[in-house]
Amino acid sequence: MPLWFFPSDTLDSCGIRPSRNTHRFQNSRSFNEYQPMTDPTLRFSSRVDNYVKYRPHYPGEVIETLREEHALNASSIVADIGSGAGALTELFLQNGNRVYAVEPNREMREAAERLLRDYAGFRSVKGKAEATTLEHQCVDLVAVGQAFHWFDPGETRREFSRILHPPAWVMVVWNEREFQTTPFLIAYDQLLQRYAPDYARVAHKRVYDTTLFDFFGPSGFTSRTFRYRQVLDFAGVRGRMLSSSYTPEPGHPNHEPMMAELSRIYEAHEVNGQVTFEYITRMYYGRLTG
Repeated sequence: MPLWFFPSDTLDSCGIRPSRNTHRFQNSRSFNEYQPMTDPTLRFSSRVDNYVKYRPHYPGEVIETLREEHALNASSIVADIGSGAGALTELFLQNGNRVYAVEPNREMREAAERLLRDYAGFRSVKGKAEATTLEHQCVDLVAVGQAFHWFDPGETRREFSRILHPPAWVMVVWNEREFQTTPFLIAYDQLLQRYAPDYARVAHKRVYDTTLFDFFGPSGFTSRTFRYRQVLDFAGVRGRMLSSSYTPEPGHPNHEPMMAELSRIYEAHEVNGQVTFEYITRMYYGRLTG
């Protein structure tokens, strides 16, 4: 439980105490040498600063689409599962929603608490997709941004069905980096294939081919796509790469040659000190049935 929740506070409808802006934040842990990562909830502990600064956010069309589909209004209560540093959470907070940001990783959770503490509707929750700790049927919409591939689909579906009340809306969204549209993006993808052993395994494409059909059930889901881009200098490109869970960190034998090759790729493709990352934002939404 985050340190800014106090036993004397009144529990809200999801069994969580409201936040206070008196939390003392602890510094994020850092790793100086390579360590194999077996627990996926810990994969981002040493990457939080880069994640906050350099990961792409989500386009406003995500909120607009949910409004158009009558899956969301300003009074909707939202659970953002695997909320990380709060990029998706903030979209819903800006819409006026109360949002339960459920995240198992302490460093990510604390980053979100620092960034979002001034939003009255923000609730930080230590939990995971398969065990959110939220009360039965206490939310209107479950949202997942860039995290679904870490979840156990069967256990997660049961938990989402438990915390949602009808009509049980779920929205899953990814920013999928383009890798063949420009010479820079082609070279960047080849770099990851060469130096990042986990890169091929942590792929989103395989998830929405099959898993989402089973997850949403008989009523299926609707999909939308949007274009999104980041324009970054070299510090941004370096931070963007190091924010990814599959990128070798300092101490790994691939780290130094990977950084040297990244510098060469950047110098070959930068224009006025910048390069562009292009994304397709893939959004899937529907009602859990069956």
